[in-house]
Amino acid sequence: MKSSLQTGLAGQVTVEVDRDRTIGFMGEAARVYATPMLVRDIEVACRELLLEHLDPGEDSVGTRVEIDHLAATLLGMRVELGVRIAEVKGRAVTFDVSGSDGVDTICRGKHVRFVVDVKTTEARLAAKARKAGLA
Repeated sequence: MKSSLQTGLAGQVTVEVDRDRTIGFMGEAARVYATPMLVRDIEVACRELLLEHLDPGEDSVGTRVEIDHLAATLLGMRVELGVRIAEVKGRAVTFDVSGSDGVDTICRGKHVRFVVDVKTTEARLAAKARKAGLA
């Protein structure tokens, strides 16, 4: 991790709520941003901010998500997701997250990511695959 990885760093991304990001189980008239897709978009936004401050060979994995999904966002709307590093504790990085669709605050919460060495992680996963009989 680079010394530039500090609390207070922030980023923002814009996401268009396309069909793949919506629920379909309540019919076409109720196609809104699905919570699992919101969580995915938050994870991506946090990871992208982190990558700017990691060394070659490092990446991050999500370890905790605490999100209140507060309002429905319609198919075709744009969402602004804001992420800010609230704490860096060793390799664990905690983000404060929020989102707005221009009409409502749609979410707020926290997301924790853990910085990993990619090669070490690959070796650990290969060992687990062997134990599980998958390799």
